[in-house]
Amino acid sequence: MAPLILLHIPDGFLSLPVALACWLGAVAIEAIAARRAAAMAVDRRVPLMGVMAAFIFAAQMINFPVAGGTSGHLIGGALVAIALGPWAAMIVMASVIGTQALLFQDGGILALGANILNMGVVPVLIGHGLYRPFAGASRPTRLAAVGVVAWLSVVAAATLTALQLWLSGTVALGLAMPAMAGIHALIGLGEAAISVAALSFIGATRPDLTAVPAKSGWGWTVGGAIAAIAIVALAPFASANPDGLERVAADLGFLGRATNSPFSLLPNYAIPGIADASVSVILAGLVGVAIVVALTAILARTMRRGTRGAEPSV
Repeated sequence: MAPLILLHIPDGFLSLPVALACWLGAVAIEAIAARRAAAMAVDRRVPLMGVMAAFIFAAQMINFPVAGGTSGHLIGGALVAIALGPWAAMIVMASVIGTQALLFQDGGILALGANILNMGVVPVLIGHGLYRPFAGASRPTRLAAVGVVAWLSVVAAATLTALQLWLSGTVALGLAMPAMAGIHALIGLGEAAISVAALSFIGATRPDLTAVPAKSGWGWTVGGAIAAIAIVALAPFASANPDGLERVAADLGFLGRATNSPFSLLPNYAIPGIADASVSVILAGLVGVAIVVALTAILARTMRRGTRGAEPSV
């Protein structure tokens, strides 16, 4: 069976040296993020981290159509960075992307480091770094800044992907760069619109979260969980058009290099044995939401305990 490319780089697109270098980079950055997040009393934000992980996972299941028979999906790194700060956001994004690869074959195992860098680190850094000067501005200015940094984060992630494909010898840089950047410039418009809408809602209900992350109440957590479940229910209606990377791979002739993941727990966001495709996708999405929420909470609380244990006694 040919591999299904949904959202992320599959195995086979990147050379072993490039994939391993990305793994090392991702592990190093996530280790720093874990220490910095733990030092910032991240346990107070565990409920909100879980909500954001659930929302990003659910939203990434839904591809929206863009021009030329291509589809796109939310990355969410900039959105999460603005809501949580960069370090907690990197933990959330790594939890989502790792679950997608290990449980749903969405992205390769060898390519997981690259996918974390491309979608869980670079967009976070851009989102936090470029939005920060506007955090104290008027609401219209803040929302405009959200849209711009969200768009930039998608184009930057696409550009980094093109560089990785070129360094791997998969495709010429002169072909990959304009193709990836061009398609994702359009996809980034969807990212910007979703991010602005989400931050507009958060800003109206919890304005403190768009400036300095604060403790979130359980009412907010329950509301976020309901929103994530509602989004999962829309997954069967996602666009069937190929996503940006898949379209570029097909157009430039390297789509056939993709290989199947050795894991097949819930491949392609489906529950084996359930005949109704819509029900199967929804149930798989709910399983994924539960796992990313639990994983994010476990990581956050484990980091906090580790930091407390390392603090010197006085």
